Amino acid sequence: MKDKLITKIQNEMANCLSYQQLEKLRIVLTNSFNSLEITMVTSLNQEELDNRCLLDMFISAKRVEGCSEKSLKYYEMTVCKMIEQIDQPIREITTDNLRGYLANYQKIRKSSKVTIDNMRRIFSSFFGWLEDEDYILKSPVRRIHKIKTDKPIKETISDEGLELLRDTCDEIRDLSMIDLLASTGMRVGELVGLNREDINFFERECVVLGKGGSERIVYFDARTKIHLLNYLDSRTDSNPALFVTLSNPFNRLMIGGVETRLREIGKRADLNKIHPHKFRRTLATRAIDKGMPIEQVQHLLGHVKIDTTMHYAMVNQTNVKNSHRKFIG
Repeated sequence: MKDKLITKIQNEMANCLSYQQLEKLRIVLTNSFNSLEITMVTSLNQEELDNRCLLDMFISAKRVEGCSEKSLKYYEMTVCKMIEQIDQPIREITTDNLRGYLANYQKIRKSSKVTIDNMRRIFSSFFGWLEDEDYILKSPVRRIHKIKTDKPIKETISDEGLELLRDTCDEIRDLSMIDLLASTGMRVGELVGLNREDINFFERECVVLGKGGSERIVYFDARTKIHLLNYLDSRTDSNPALFVTLSNPFNRLMIGGVETRLREIGKRADLNKIHPHKFRRTLATRAIDKGMPIEQVQHLLGHVKIDTTMHYAMVNQTNVKNSHRKFIG
């Protein structure tokens, strides 16, 4: 109880004192309270209100920074569960509290290391923001290091696989969708957000709205152009969306619809785990494999950091072998 009171006093004095002065204050208060018996009466409702207020302000700050609503919901849910489980005021949560929470979460839910590290990153962002805004003295996540995760080689779609998917399509819409994903590497969210007017058939390009509201140009090949034109010519609806449902009232196709359709086509083609993101990873891998500079691949995929691009691209072992013989042996 004494430690909580001292921490509370330090937090309230943080704007007035330097870090060294705050440490000196802690020593003085610890010595002064040593012989005292302190009972702290707090209102649980007030603590819950303070926690909720701080979390709401954090979410608002991330929204201003341009985070998507999907990411914001994930941030809020992750932090909320942690606060409820630890059951302490946010300002008093310690490194040990968070380590214990992550360890128990992983043990109970059998979560992967990737999931636990994602949670750690969210906690780091949250408590880092609290520290930057002077709501706490120091983020308790600083001493929780990045969790080492396994890096399995993720599959791409082979040339034969792409042809099988195309041959399995019984709708021109699905064929156009597969070709557009395969030739542009765009995100599924960018695909469903496209309108007819966004497509420049003369230049074989279109503008997509990426993460954080950033626009970029992506390019498609001649085959995609032909299939898209055939698909649009076959449409009888007036919906401005590039891709719509197959039946009335021809609503804009949503992410779930694309994922379900691709999964069905993949099963019919006897191919495993066909999903929109696999087309994106396939494009990145092939582009680098064929010599496209990594910076151009980064721009093509709309990545802010080049490290993200490297995660998508796998290096073909045959090319490594040939390069070794050419440059070294």
